[in-house]
Amino acid sequence: MIDVADLRSAIERVQDPEIQKSIGELGMVRDLTVSRGDVDVVVALVLAPYPSQDTLANDIESAAGDVEGVTAVSVTFTVMTDDERSELATKLRGSGGEDREILLAKPGSKTRIIGISSGKGGVGKSSVTTNLSVALAKRGLSVGIIDADVWGFSIPKMMGIDRAPMVLEDLLIPPRAYGVSVISMDFFVQSDQAVVWRGPMLHKALEQFLVDVLWGDLDYLLIDMPPGTGDVAISISQYLPKSEIIVVTTPQVAAQRVAVRAGLMARKVNQDVIGVIENMSWFTGDDGQRYEIFGSGGGEVLAEKLDVPFLGKIPLVPALREGADVGEPVFVVEPDGEAARAFVELATHLVETGPRLRTHPELVIA
Repeated sequence: MIDVADLRSAIERVQDPEIQKSIGELGMVRDLTVSRGDVDVVVALVLAPYPSQDTLANDIESAAGDVEGVTAVSVTFTVMTDDERSELATKLRGSGGEDREILLAKPGSKTRIIGISSGKGGVGKSSVTTNLSVALAKRGLSVGIIDADVWGFSIPKMMGIDRAPMVLEDLLIPPRAYGVSVISMDFFVQSDQAVVWRGPMLHKALEQFLVDVLWGDLDYLLIDMPPGTGDVAISISQYLPKSEIIVVTTPQVAAQRVAVRAGLMARKVNQDVIGVIENMSWFTGDDGQRYEIFGSGGGEVLAEKLDVPFLGKIPLVPALREGADVGEPVFVVEPDGEAARAFVELATHLVETGPRLRTHPELVIA
């Protein structure tokens, strides 16, 4: 005999792959029929078509199949009505209501918000953001990325995401890859269009990314910042005053001299610079030797100037570039390689140390 209560509980605990809440909490289980060992489940999808319908069906079948006495499971889908979707959207928006609050920035939010910044382009800031997010997600943490480089967006391509967010009433449900939720300007412009915006439009776009996107209960939100110290960086500091900053540089002295400005700007707006990452630190040749193609020491010098921890070095490896081109992070292309190990160590450091106290005064560096 099948315990129907246990069966329903097992099914309702299944996580919706898109919204990241249980289908019981979302009110998606509509009917459950048991005939001897056969189970028929009717589930109402939030929208149709639903990108993760097959995944959801498999998860339901697996959960139901683990209940004692179940021999076969059939899952049938229907779709929520407009009224049901409206009610669900109101429930998901939660305490923000119509006030358009940034829930991630409210006191008591558990989300640690870290901007990945640089003084100039070309230092690999986006690849650091991508691979660090995956390293954190592999630890079982809930992670999101805002691709705030609104002119040079690249995160969806690097993550292998080729579909736009789902729209539930006035909420955007961000697509996910490798356990990471992503929002980017890339989803909202044509590939042959340029984003030619002034400050107010950029400010509004970032507000929508924070208010109208269903982030859920994130542990970490990483923000891929545009290079430099312009409008977007200022807007982020205003919307997310508790956000922290990691500055990415290369070993070149010229690069770190520019990168220091990003750190100083963060201090100006009362953001805590929690450390420096040096990217493209060395290349390991076929002979096993390390070659410092772009010089050495830039990361340590920058950390010393900013009086912050030096978080580590990321090697220059073909797998990192190849993965970015095909939408596969280095953990997929070369999971046991030196770059993947470097990101694991970086993620471990962030988790184990937690947020730093704001103890550093404003610095003035010529």
